[in-house]
Amino acid sequence: MTEVKAKVIKSNTVILHTASLFLLPLQLLFSMFLLLRGHDEPGGGFIAGLVAAGAFVLYLFAHGVDSTRKILRVEPHDLIGAGLLFGVISALPAIFFGQALLTAQWWSFYLVGTEVKLSTVLLFDLGVYLVVMGSILTIVMSLNEAEE
Repeated sequence: MTEVKAKVIKSNTVILHTASLFLLPLQLLFSMFLLLRGHDEPGGGFIAGLVAAGAFVLYLFAHGVDSTRKILRVEPHDLIGAGLLFGVISALPAIFFGQALLTAQWWSFYLVGTEVKLSTVLLFDLGVYLVVMGSILTIVMSLNEAEE
């Protein structure tokens, strides 16, 4: 029997190379919009993490794993750990106020004349964002490195 090997997905086309450089910051900006919008409305951490991971996967396909690790600046599995830490931290403030675990807490303050509201919900969404992004990138990078 002949063995069929899958090829590593990496493209050297000028169009994909250029498009990935242009789309990476736009996709990351859109993922931040989804993350910040989602703590009051549908959306949030999960879909924002998928969009951010998609941005880095597109860059990975065009430039390779090593270049992607350089622009990411952290290992993807470290993102998973940080996300889990944010999730646990978001559960704790309610205990200090004598409420049930994971009860949302809101804090308001003024910054340059504008009211800014922060909450444990946003912190939890940030944790989900990092876990999803880290998981997808860990899987895709591991598969790509295994083929190389």
